[in-house]
Amino acid sequence: QVQLVESGGGLVQAGGSLRLSCAASGLTFSNYAMGWFRQAPGKEREFVAAISWSGESTYYADSVKGRFTISRDNAENTGYLQMNSLKPEDTAVYYCAATLSGFPRREHEYDYWGQGTQVTVST
Repeated sequence: QVQLVESGGGLVQAGGSLRLSCAASGLTFSNYAMGWFRQAPGKEREFVAAISWSGESTYYADSVKGRFTISRDNAENTGYLQMNSLKPEDTAVYYCAATLSGFPRREHEYDYWGQGTQVTVST
């Protein structure tokens, strides 16, 4: 059974940092690209960042470029999202997802999803 489990969310002041983790099990993690998405209250889920299976290629939404860094450790079956210079508009539930299809930006191209972790950025 495939599981993706996010952790590391919490409450942080604007300008602060958080590091999210996504622990994968039940799949050959190194075969899968990984993405992070987020959903704010009353809004649709949106793409945040993606990383290729090897970690060599990354892609970011314009809203987080230069502030967030996606990475992975295939030996540990874990993906990460380092979030710096956080803003109140970054407040959302953050989800990690895995796919065999390149490293896409669209939700429907992802095969597996975690349950999400809440990130709240206060002013």
